[in-house]
Amino acid sequence: MFDLEIYEIVNILGLFIGIAFGVIAQKNQFCFSGSIKDYILTKSTKRGASVIMAMIIAIVSTTLMANHFDIDLTQSNYFKSNINYFAIIFGGLLFGTGMMVADGCSSRSLVKYGQGDSNALITLIFIAIFAYATTKGLLYGVLSPFTNNPFLIELSSYIKNVQMNIFVVLAILIVILLVLVKKVKRIFSLVDGALIGLLVSIAWFVSGYIGADSMEREIELSSITFVYPTAKTLELFTYYQVNELSFGITIICGVLVGTFLMSFINRKYSFGCTSTQTFNKVKYNMIGGALMGTGGILAIGCTVGQGLSGLSTLAFSSALAIISIFVSGLITAKILNKYDKLPMCFIFEWDDDKKNKPIDFQI
Repeated sequence: MFDLEIYEIVNILGLFIGIAFGVIAQKNQFCFSGSIKDYILTKSTKRGASVIMAMIIAIVSTTLMANHFDIDLTQSNYFKSNINYFAIIFGGLLFGTGMMVADGCSSRSLVKYGQGDSNALITLIFIAIFAYATTKGLLYGVLSPFTNNPFLIELSSYIKNVQMNIFVVLAILIVILLVLVKKVKRIFSLVDGALIGLLVSIAWFVSGYIGADSMEREIELSSITFVYPTAKTLELFTYYQVNELSFGITIICGVLVGTFLMSFINRKYSFGCTSTQTFNKVKYNMIGGALMGTGGILAIGCTVGQGLSGLSTLAFSSALAIISIFVSGLITAKILNKYDKLPMCFIFEWDDDKKNKPIDFQI
C-alpha cells in the first residue's frame, strides 16, 4: 500500500525519534545546561545524574548496536580528517557560554518553545542564522583562517582522534554518576536519561543501517544533534526549492511535536517564569543563540550532538568538546549567578529528599 523510498522511511523514523525525545525531555525537563544551574542554585544533582546516565547508556547501546550490525562509526563527522582541536575547544567554550546566557542549549530551547516559551524561539532563530553563517556565510570567511589553519591542524595531528577505550570512559562516567546520585537506589529513577541514551543508538541504527541501502539519496551517518539541523530547518523553511527534508530536520520537527503533545499531559512545567530577576531576556536569548550557533558548528555539535551522539562513538574530539562546553557553562553560570541573572523557575530534587523537606517549585 505504501511504496516508500528508503530515505522517506529514514525521515519518518527520524520524526518518531524526535517525538520520543520531545516527550521524554519534556516529562522530566532533561537538560545539560539546567543540570549545571540546578547545582549552583540548589545543589541538586538529579538532572546532572540523568545526563550522565544518558551518556553511559548511549555509549553501551551504540557500541553493541554498531558491532552487531557492522556499522563503522568512524565514518561519521566526529572522525573527520584534518581535525582542528583548537577550533573544537573554542567552539565548545562559545557554546557553553551561550547556553547559560540563553538559559538553555539548542535541545533545551526546542523543548521550551514546544511547551510554550516564545522567547526560546528567538534563541532557535539565532542558533540557525549563526550556524548557517558559520557553515556557509559571512562568518565562514571570517573564521576560516582559524578553523582551517595548517599550523593548528598539524599540531592537532600529534594527538590522533581515535576511539577511546570504552572501559576507561565508562569507568569515569560511572564514578561521576555514583558521586551525583549519592544513594545507589536513585539510579533506578533516572529513566529519562536511560531512554534518551537508547534513542541515540536507535538514531545511529536508522541512519547507518537502514539508510545505508538508500539508492535515491545519500543518507549521512549521524545520530541526534541539533545545531546544524536547526540551520537546515530554517533553510528548508525559507528556500524550499533548493533544499530537501533530511533525517536531522525530521528529528527537529519531531521534538517540537513530542514536546507540544506532552505539555498537555504534563502541565507541571510552564515558562511564565516567576523568578525575581529582572533583565532583558530577549537580548540574552539573541546573544546566547548567536554564540551557540557559531560554537556548535566549530565544536561539531552541541550538548546532545557531542555530549551524547559524539561521545557514543568514543571519539576523542567529542570528549574534548563536551568538557569545553561544561567548563565554559559552569564558569558562565557562576558569573551570571553573582549578578543575580541566573533565572530559576522550578526546583528539581530527588524524590526521597522531597519527603524530608518542603519544596517550593516556584522561586
